[in-house]
Amino acid sequence: MSNTIRHGLLHQSLCRPTTAEHQSKTNSPGVSINALFQASPAKQGTIQLSKSLICTKFRENNLKVPKTDIIKGRLMVAAVPRAVLTTDPASELSRKCNLDGNSELKIGVSTHNQGKGFQIDIQVTNICDSLVLHWGGVSYEKKDWVLPSCRPDGTNLYKNRALRSPFSKSGSDSLLKIEINDPQIQAIEFLILDEARNKWFKDNGDNFRVQLVGRDKQIAVESVPEDLVQTQAYLRWERKGKQMYTPEKEKEEYEAARAELLDEIARGASVEEIRARLTKSDDKSTTKDSNVPKSKSKIPDDLVQIQAYIRWEKAGKPNYSPDLQLKEFEEARKELQAELDKGSSLDEIRKKIVKGEIQTKVSKQLEKKRYFTVERIQRKERDFMQLLNKYTAKSVKEKVSVPPQSPTAVELFLKAKGEQDGGTILNKLFFKLGDKELRVIVTKLSGQMKIYLATDLKSPLALHWALSRKAGEWVTPPPSLMPQGSVSLDKACETQFAESYYGEPSCQVQCLEIEIGEENFVGMPFVLLSGGNWIKNSGSDFYIDFAIGPKKDAGDGKGTAKALLDKIAEMESEAQKSFMHRFNIASDLVEWTKDAGELGLAGIFVWMRFMATRQLIWNKNYNVKPREISQAQDRLTDLLQTAYKSDPQYREILRMILSTVGRGGEGDVGQRIRDEILVIQSKNDCKGGMMEQWHQKLHNNTSPDDVVICQALIDYIKSDLDINTYWKTLNSNGITKERLLSYDRAIRSEPDFRRDQKDGLLRDLEHYMRSLKAVHSGADLESAISNCLGYSAQGQGFMVGVQINPVPGLPSLLPGLLQFIVDHVEEKNVEPLLEGLVEAREELRPLLLNSHDRLKDLLFLDIALDSMVRTATERGYEKLNDAGPEKIMYIITLVLENLALSSDNNEDLVYCLKGWNHALRMSRSRDDYWALFAKSVLDRTRLALSSKAELYHQILQPSAEYLGSLLGVDLQDVEIFTEEIIRSGSAASLSQLLNRFDPILRKKANLGSWQIISPVETAGYVVVVDELLSVQNKTYRQPTILVAKIVKGEEEIPDGTVAVLTPDMPDVLSHVSVRARNSKVCFATCFDPNILSDLQAKEGKLLSLKPTSADVVYSEVKDGELLNTSLTNMEEDGSSPSLTLVRKQFCGIYAISSEEFTSEMVGAKSRNIAYLKGKVPSWVGIPTSVALPFGVFEKVLSESSNQAVADTLQSMKKRLGEGEFSALGEIRRAVLQLVAPPQLVQELKSKMQSSGMPWPGDEGEQRWDQAWMAIKKVWASKWNERAYFSTRKVKLDHEYLCMAVLVQEIINADYAFVIHTTNPSSGDSSEIYAEVVRGLGETLVGAYPGRALSFVCKKSDLNSPKLLGYPSKPIGLFIRRSIIFRSDSNGEDLEGYAGAGLYDSVPMDEEDKIVLDYSSDPLIIDGDFRHSILSSIARAGSAIEELYGSPQDIEGVVRDGKIYVVQTRPQM
Repeated sequence: MSNTIRHGLLHQSLCRPTTAEHQSKTNSPGVSINALFQASPAKQGTIQLSKSLICTKFRENNLKVPKTDIIKGRLMVAAVPRAVLTTDPASELSRKCNLDGNSELKIGVSTHNQGKGFQIDIQVTNICDSLVLHWGGVSYEKKDWVLPSCRPDGTNLYKNRALRSPFSKSGSDSLLKIEINDPQIQAIEFLILDEARNKWFKDNGDNFRVQLVGRDKQIAVESVPEDLVQTQAYLRWERKGKQMYTPEKEKEEYEAARAELLDEIARGASVEEIRARLTKSDDKSTTKDSNVPKSKSKIPDDLVQIQAYIRWEKAGKPNYSPDLQLKEFEEARKELQAELDKGSSLDEIRKKIVKGEIQTKVSKQLEKKRYFTVERIQRKERDFMQLLNKYTAKSVKEKVSVPPQSPTAVELFLKAKGEQDGGTILNKLFFKLGDKELRVIVTKLSGQMKIYLATDLKSPLALHWALSRKAGEWVTPPPSLMPQGSVSLDKACETQFAESYYGEPSCQVQCLEIEIGEENFVGMPFVLLSGGNWIKNSGSDFYIDFAIGPKKDAGDGKGTAKALLDKIAEMESEAQKSFMHRFNIASDLVEWTKDAGELGLAGIFVWMRFMATRQLIWNKNYNVKPREISQAQDRLTDLLQTAYKSDPQYREILRMILSTVGRGGEGDVGQRIRDEILVIQSKNDCKGGMMEQWHQKLHNNTSPDDVVICQALIDYIKSDLDINTYWKTLNSNGITKERLLSYDRAIRSEPDFRRDQKDGLLRDLEHYMRSLKAVHSGADLESAISNCLGYSAQGQGFMVGVQINPVPGLPSLLPGLLQFIVDHVEEKNVEPLLEGLVEAREELRPLLLNSHDRLKDLLFLDIALDSMVRTATERGYEKLNDAGPEKIMYIITLVLENLALSSDNNEDLVYCLKGWNHALRMSRSRDDYWALFAKSVLDRTRLALSSKAELYHQILQPSAEYLGSLLGVDLQDVEIFTEEIIRSGSAASLSQLLNRFDPILRKKANLGSWQIISPVETAGYVVVVDELLSVQNKTYRQPTILVAKIVKGEEEIPDGTVAVLTPDMPDVLSHVSVRARNSKVCFATCFDPNILSDLQAKEGKLLSLKPTSADVVYSEVKDGELLNTSLTNMEEDGSSPSLTLVRKQFCGIYAISSEEFTSEMVGAKSRNIAYLKGKVPSWVGIPTSVALPFGVFEKVLSESSNQAVADTLQSMKKRLGEGEFSALGEIRRAVLQLVAPPQLVQELKSKMQSSGMPWPGDEGEQRWDQAWMAIKKVWASKWNERAYFSTRKVKLDHEYLCMAVLVQEIINADYAFVIHTTNPSSGDSSEIYAEVVRGLGETLVGAYPGRALSFVCKKSDLNSPKLLGYPSKPIGLFIRRSIIFRSDSNGEDLEGYAGAGLYDSVPMDEEDKIVLDYSSDPLIIDGDFRHSILSSIARAGSAIEELYGSPQDIEGVVRDGKIYVVQTRPQM
């Protein structure tokens, strides 16, 4: 950010709004100043952001106190009044002045209606154009113009704010007469508008003003002394109870005081009489506050300032409110007064308190125009749940957003031509010709280039064309390239179109083919000639670019709003003319995106992002006024603002679109870009060279590049005219010499300023930057603050003035926060700045959630603050190297809070934020487990960022790839599109912070760089893969160590794999972890990115792995050593031993109770749960169970009602046996079509009811249908890919695999757990290992990201569980009272084969996915509760192991503190 943000950022004047709102300025422009400890001495034109009240002099009892005194944190500064027209009825001419060239303005005023009214005669001489008076009356009791009822003929009302009256013509003069009879109007103000030239005439940048005073009451208004106005304003403030005024009310009161004095003078009072009256009032005020010592005024202000600073420093440098600031200043004065009263002299006090260090600090504050600038703000205590957004966009699927249109005859004609040609299509163009069209394709075949043109224009048509060796050039085509019948002209030739008919029904098409061959031309400019009329491309030449290369195949547009993207591609040639065209097209398309939802907005964003990153042409030989660009931007941003209000679920993507588009604005802001550069050139004598070339470029088509060019010039001047600095700024922002030359109005020269021009140019260019940023850089912090807090820029000569009014209703603390940000924006210690940025966004948030007329200005400010968080965070990385854990955690909370403020569906982020704050509290209270808990929050935050990145990729990348291919965007830029979006946001900064903090946390928590899941020594060749899932069915022919980026937990381990190393975090008891231990495969998570990178770099090399309890030692070995080592137990043929299944038969019963469970009827899962009943301790609950035994599926399939399903399965199994694995999915879908035999329904109902279980059908037929579908899904899981390939690996006959179904009532769990009664990581049989999750256990055994809570417990001391890790799983599953149908196959009982978990258990009802808040979970925050639950789980595991006499793998739940075991099996 440039230093100009410290100067003149927000000039808040004490005057009426000016010309942007067409209201009047007052006689006293001025500025207010900031609060004590944030305030500056009055200086017109500086930033003023703090809460304001009233005149400095008001606060003191004696009105003659020094000007630097403070009142409620704000000074009211006396301003230099400007002259106004004072009416003089005796004179026909009250004023005359020069308007433009030899044109003069003459104003005459006279009284009428017995002196009660006024007539104003206005004459403009020597002007030919039609003029309009833009005017209104001024009443000192009202801030807006008063609109008199008596109006000249032809007067129109303008926006209910002003009148517009036309002048009448008299020769070369223009005349207008106005009569004012309204007694409340004390003056009129006006501007003159030349409508033909759209030019405003002003009074030195202000409104013209005519004061209406009677003959006997004439005065020179400007002679009213400002000190009297200030005193009168104070008395008004005192009469009204010394209220806390808003800045707007303060201005109004100041002007009302002036009006009262003017009225007194108008009634005949002299200035001396008024002064005497006010001095008397002053004396009364002094008496009223007589408790203030008279000697108070003797204490110099600099001593009061130093004493206040000492008090503030002793108090810890807090962020005082304005009231407290005032009290502190007064207390400092009282303390010094007490010293005086005790007999101390001022010299003695000065020697006592003025010490070198303090005096230096205070003097530095005064140099900054601040008394005591706070070093950091005091953040409000906030409930983070108030940040919660649960807006979820519609599911991502293709929708039609643009009404589909049939191809036109011209389009079909050219398509056929292209196919007939057979060449590569280099370019396609579409041009509108009124209600007709012109289409062009350029093809290339065997080096020969052809151009095909076609149109549906009816009248005879000629092509007036040329060729170009460089853009913009017209060269006469060689005769060999001219089609037959062409006529050669000067630098061009003319060729007639030929008529043709195409399509059904037949339509007339005029067409033309031109063969360019291998000539070295880059393009073809042309115009059309029809019936003697020239047809141009919106005023410019048409142009066909030959340089565009063949495009990548666009694909089918799946996952995009394809119809919208096709429309964008079709309109791109029109959009390339100028930003005005592009923004207007975007506005039209935004209105069409409603049907496409998020995908439609994603398409708009991708297009705008391609534009913003200069992937698309910004301007193609088209002259457009800056104000036309700003008006088009204004239209687009207004539409986006409306969508932001009406569609809260799309706010995040709408913010992203806004960030690519400038703010825009009313025409005056844009017009200043064009006018102000001329003023700069004129004032600073730099009308030639680079400045003139830039001026021509600005006039032709301004763009965001101009912001960079202006900054480069500013940096060049500041570097004492070092031209290398100029180029450094340009190049670092992507502007090269070639780009400067590529503009339609090229910039060929370098700046070459004289040293005597430096000061003036620097001042003017820094002011000019505001105009450029106002249009092009809506999300620039300086520009965004200006637009929210308001500023004015005066016109000079012909240049328009601009007044941006403050956004109404801003939170009272926001201006001060913004000032704080401005003061600290470049400091190296970024923590206070981050606090200010996030606090400012929190203050803004309520306004962003509600409808507001200036919502887009608030949005641009919020986007700018968000962007500055990222910038500040990245700047602070180096300082964090030496920071302690608490400081790093605090910075993380600030950046995470910022990200939550920018996200639509932010529930996970908010709970992460609460987690970090809990970790901070644990650390500050010296909790032994703080680092362990913080590590779990860090892991969860990483998962949240990963989910956010995946969502961005899902929504944006397909649109980027499809639209990028249509528009010919560079393939590399398309491929990294989403990656760059993520990198440019605060999520990337947060990720970097987490990466830096991770090793610190691991060290504090004694976690090391590894978690060992399966400790097996081995050796193998390194293979790097992205996902384990992608290779799970592969067979490696040599021992392989897989380094996999992603391991979800449900994968199979490929044959030939001896180790899996991953940075991912699968649970120790997940399916893949159990598989690894059963298969004697080394499995470990690596937390150190440097170690992981080193392993990836060793791809293809042979490594030896030696796991320890907390580390993996690896080293390279030679190929020959592998055969002599016992580190791999692979068989020579690489295959596993074969296992045998016994086919089960239907026993004649569809449903059985738990008392009937036998090995012939059900699997081990059902038998074990029946065995536990009545044998475990009474405090361990066992759910009631029934089952559908083996053979029921086959029996149901054999029913005549299911013959079609049986036939389908037979066919699919045959295909499956032939290696067509896609048949697996078709088999599963076929199984779901089975019909339940009535006997099955009746028997199952009877068994469930007799066992005390609820029967689903009692709640209605639909509930039984749900239960039956769940049963079929269990049966269908026999053909899951994972299960099928797993049985193939161990050579199990899949046909012999039978599936019983265990039916249990679901316990709506608070927590679920899995116990291994022998620690699986260490093999220690004296130690129980368990994992616990919130809700149902599916998140523990299924592929749900994150870690469970884990602990170990010695069997010799079951009352002392040791916590190993806190949970990081973001999702918990919860369900209503329901039934679950569990798979129970004969393949789960085989010794040496871990068949458990391969098949599905399906609840009758769908689980609710709940985002978890661990900061309120008693298992996390209540140590006694946690100890009780973990001890109970350990005791249950120990009891069941004793019951079976062998290590057990146990699943269970906790409900209201009670332990339930739902299944157990031998631990593999």
